[in-house]
Amino acid sequence: MIAVSDEQVRELVGALRQSGRRVVFTNGVFDILHAGHTTYLEAARALGDVLVVGLNTDESVRRLKGPERPINSEQDRATVLAALRSVDHVVLFADDTPLGLIESIVPDVLVKGGDYTRQTIVGADVVEAHGGRVVTIPLVEGRSTTGIINRARTV
Repeated sequence: MIAVSDEQVRELVGALRQSGRRVVFTNGVFDILHAGHTTYLEAARALGDVLVVGLNTDESVRRLKGPERPINSEQDRATVLAALRSVDHVVLFADDTPLGLIESIVPDVLVKGGDYTRQTIVGADVVEAHGGRVVTIPLVEGRSTTGIINRARTV
């Protein structure tokens, strides 16, 4: 399912919690999906019953990564993510960080890649204050969207 509003997300997560499911949350741009992304998402999903992925809108990607990004539209990125067996729900967010979304859903587990530390993970305090866990997953060596874009430019 691709959710587009905070209200949809709150209702969804509320229903999941009532059924006793453990909610895992991660976020990112996921512009050109690669093996590093899929490995990461599978590992995140294994930490709970349901994986919710916060996806930066095109507007927020441009603010964060520059005017030439994203390569793929938010709708295309959301559709590809939602098709993965490890991803249960995709939620678009327009802010530069997912803090508002994390405060809205308060996941049981908050996951980020190994390039983050506990201190740099947005929303970690919120999740831990509600008894949740914050987990970092090691990155897959040599896999990055920026690397793919740079290689494509030299071809």
